[in-house]
Amino acid sequence: MDARELAGLIRDWAPGHAPKTGIVLGSGLGSLADEIEDAAHLSYLDLPGFPRSGVSGHAGELVIGRLADREVAVLSGRAHFYERGNPREMAVPIAALAALGAERLILTNAAGSLRPEVGPGTPMLITDHIAWSGTNPLIGVEDDGRFVSMVDAYDPGLADLARAAARSAGVDLAEGVYMWFSGPSFETPAEIRAARLLGADAVGMSTVPEVILARHVGLEVAAFSMITNLGAGMTGAALSHEETKREAAKGAERFRTLLRAFVAALPAERRETR
Repeated sequence: MDARELAGLIRDWAPGHAPKTGIVLGSGLGSLADEIEDAAHLSYLDLPGFPRSGVSGHAGELVIGRLADREVAVLSGRAHFYERGNPREMAVPIAALAALGAERLILTNAAGSLRPEVGPGTPMLITDHIAWSGTNPLIGVEDDGRFVSMVDAYDPGLADLARAAARSAGVDLAEGVYMWFSGPSFETPAEIRAARLLGADAVGMSTVPEVILARHVGLEVAAFSMITNLGAGMTGAALSHEETKREAAKGAERFRTLLRAFVAALPAERRETR
């Protein structure tokens, strides 16, 4: 089933909805899906080609409805490159969102900070990335569309809206460069030192393939990290996925406040009826 057919299936299942904004919820951030009004829910299991995530903290559900009076399609949970070694894990759902009529994609993740002053519980606006995994989700695509420009991959206009939304909501918003490591093992202290020298401000195991895939299908992108820890070797403490989920949950209300304000600042849409 191609993207247009999937979009038709989703329209049949969620009539009356025309989301212009897609949102991917990362580890520990799935609670935002509970705030969607007039929501329609569909399991990834019922959508051909959608990923089957085996990571705790990822629900694996598409939720379409209204958030902050804007039509949204929320991907509650993602599959990661490290689960099956496939950087195209999120290609089908992202292409389906574009075929559904989405114009922009908001990505979220849990990440480790490389800046001591940006500690756990801090939301960070991603302004650029470094792909350190050694792969790319467009490898094997057989058309010239694979040569995607990554200048302003994180849309400057959306970034300005995010900054303004954070100020209006009273949320302190850090910003910086995100470096993608393949995972699933956490980075070594030496890798963290190298990442800091290369100009990264945060590290994580997701998001970058989705940015590339989104730009490939013409979606504008905004992305945010919820900082859950400092990088390996910066505190002397061992890292764990349980810590990631725990700290993401602690900062979830602040993160939800930011995302609600950001979504509310997006261009208004006329709700379609069918």
